[in-house]
Amino acid sequence: MTTHVPTHRTTYREVLAEPRFRVLFLARSVAITADSLRISAFSVLVFATTGSPLLSAVSFGAGFLPQLFGSVLLGPLADRLPPRALIAGGYLLEAAAALALATLPLSVAADLALVALVALVTPVFHGASGRLVARWLTGDAYVLGRSLNSMSSSVAQLAGLALGGAAVAALGTRQALAVGAALHLTAAVAVRLGLPRIDPDSGPSGSVAKAGLRGTAALMSARLPRRLLLAQWLPGAATAGAEALIVAYAGQRHFAPGTYALLMACVPAGMLTGALVVGRLLRPPVRERLVAPLAAVMGVPLLAFAAGPGAGLSAVLLLCAGTGFAYSLGLQRAFLDAVPAAAQGQAFGLLHSGTMTLQGVGPACFGVLATAAGTGAAMAAAGAATLATACWIATWHTAAPS
Repeated sequence: MTTHVPTHRTTYREVLAEPRFRVLFLARSVAITADSLRISAFSVLVFATTGSPLLSAVSFGAGFLPQLFGSVLLGPLADRLPPRALIAGGYLLEAAAALALATLPLSVAADLALVALVALVTPVFHGASGRLVARWLTGDAYVLGRSLNSMSSSVAQLAGLALGGAAVAALGTRQALAVGAALHLTAAVAVRLGLPRIDPDSGPSGSVAKAGLRGTAALMSARLPRRLLLAQWLPGAATAGAEALIVAYAGQRHFAPGTYALLMACVPAGMLTGALVVGRLLRPPVRERLVAPLAAVMGVPLLAFAAGPGAGLSAVLLLCAGTGFAYSLGLQRAFLDAVPAAAQGQAFGLLHSGTMTLQGVGPACFGVLATAAGTGAAMAAAGAATLATACWIATWHTAAPS
């Protein structure tokens, strides 16, 4: 792969100086915090209501799998509708759903259906948001804007889990869901008041579903967009499989109570560190050259779990694995360049929904393997799968000369 890579190294301060991106960035961070809070509180509510670990697990993942179907069938709406109204409306829909979960006496089946329905349209406003970032940030600023979004996602997810736990303990599950609704409402208001009205680009009309199927088929049949999508999906899916086994690994190794929480925090902490270092200190051509090596960094530390490391070494290994997530910074500009301008919204929606879906599938696959081979072996297998993807990337990724 050869792309034109700007050599100027933009700073995060320059990116955040763009006022429209700043509004979108802050609203998105609040919304992710609300999502994380809602997922955790809803899982607790379902378990308290049914006593079923299976239904609690289903409730945790109910917002993931439908996103892929929504991206395929509704993705073109991200390019056809006014983005400000679409993004603000999406956050309002999330707020209404959380409020319904908090206040309406629905059955568990109806609650799950409501969560799945909202997840179906989530890729549409995520796609519109990604399209705006690509419009307002150019060159290396776009790459660092995506990096900031990635870092804020990690922080917001941790904040949402912490806030959710505190809200459930202090207020109860339904009141905690109401807090999530208020956060989503805040994000919607920020987008509506903080962003200018933007008319959608002119594009084809007709059936949205047919256009979505055609657009997805076009993206997945074209060699460059397909491999760039897979390169951003697969390592994260395998690593998520390893992360999902941390609690079981800590339990089987008889680590001290609470150690699992520290270990779970190591991966996002590594992600933050890697994104800051790679995004801030390395020039764009260097980031492109380091895509495959950094992807390998995600997988290699996980191989050591086959030997059953102790708590301290496990923390170091997971922290190192997390830093490798910065590999995706070298793919952001290439992906944007590979996507037709008229289909950017759908492409970003597909990227997001595929990431979320496969990060739900990965834990299931490696969880099955852990049942047969043990958690340490399964985590090592996840590392091997990530390393295999890095080797595949190395066979086609060639940076432009600096």
